[in-house]
Amino acid sequence: MRRSRVGVDLVAWWDEGGIRGRIDDTPYQERLVDLLSRATPRDCAAMGLGCSRRIDRPCREPETCGQDPIGISAAGAAADREGPVPGACSYFVDCWSPWELRVNFSADDRHRAVHVSNPNRSGEVGVWVDGVPLMVDAWLDQSGYWVGDRFYVLQAAGPEDHPEQQIALGLLGYRILSLVIHDTRRSTTRLFVPDPSETWTNPLVRLEGDQLRLYADEAAVSGDHPDRSVPAASPLP
Repeated sequence: MRRSRVGVDLVAWWDEGGIRGRIDDTPYQERLVDLLSRATPRDCAAMGLGCSRRIDRPCREPETCGQDPIGISAAGAAADREGPVPGACSYFVDCWSPWELRVNFSADDRHRAVHVSNPNRSGEVGVWVDGVPLMVDAWLDQSGYWVGDRFYVLQAAGPEDHPEQQIALGLLGYRILSLVIHDTRRSTTRLFVPDPSETWTNPLVRLEGDQLRLYADEAAVSGDHPDRSVPAASPLP
């Protein structure tokens, strides 16, 4: 904690018996998101969140998480730090509070995505990437993933008028889903909605050169049958 002022503030703010019981939900969430948007993986480990090494309990490996990470290539090959690899994990999950936090770091630790549930509205999730809120009017998934250390991808509720749309089990509640892609370099967010001919039941994204390929599901990825290929560089705001 002596290495990080943000970490000290974050641990104090997260204290179960302290600030949280004396402040309304909205200002508490705003400050929590601000701190997490500037936090390091080491700070999140100090909070006591679950992580990729052991999701259901606080960090029990400070001797590992307290070290500086090594072995991450320029391409971000070591995306998920697990086991005895030095450095705190690359994602963290809160399994105990109504906020249901999830913090996903890019492989180079330069960017982080913060998911926070609304404790007053079941299933509603707010998502911020480097402090930028994503699609505040959309129904978003509780988790996402990084593509190329630049793009953060997550699923969103699909169109109600899609010919194959139907109610389904799961957080988003629909069989047909949409995709949200945030470009950290340009700080822009794009929403991709399947057209009537596209059956996006588990849409996924892969980066190929300067193109993002959008797939309907894992089978389409395995067969390399993208529904769309769009420029990776999003339009300037």
